[in-house]
Amino acid sequence: MAARIAPNEPATAGNHNHAQETVVVLVVEDDPLLRMNAVDMIEEAGFQAVEAPNADAAIKMLEARADIRLIFTDIDMPGSMDGLALAHAVANRWPPVRIFATSGHFKVSEKDLPSGGRFIPKPYRQHQLIDMLAELSASSPR
Repeated sequence: MAARIAPNEPATAGNHNHAQETVVVLVVEDDPLLRMNAVDMIEEAGFQAVEAPNADAAIKMLEARADIRLIFTDIDMPGSMDGLALAHAVANRWPPVRIFATSGHFKVSEKDLPSGGRFIPKPYRQHQLIDMLAELSASSPR
């Protein structure tokens, strides 16, 4: 069952637009509608979003692009690895990249994620997503 996300909820005060214009966020989500919705929310907040439908595509994207600073990944995905395995692979290979994960099926503790990783459950609200992006981008090396 797909999680519902509030599509037109306003971002938090100031929309965070001015500070994150160059921060690139990789959205890794196997459900095309949820991925599109997350990308829209992220771009409305002034971040640049790129997409991957699974962990394998995400790894290829990271290998091809040096500008990705944040990854927003679903936990429950088909393929060679789920979102938790992806998070740990990214932390080992690209330590400056900050990771936050989401799931509507699993409750994940931040201790299950690499150091500095964050988790928000589905269905998440736009302000939760934007606040998490702002927090993680502030701690991400440029």
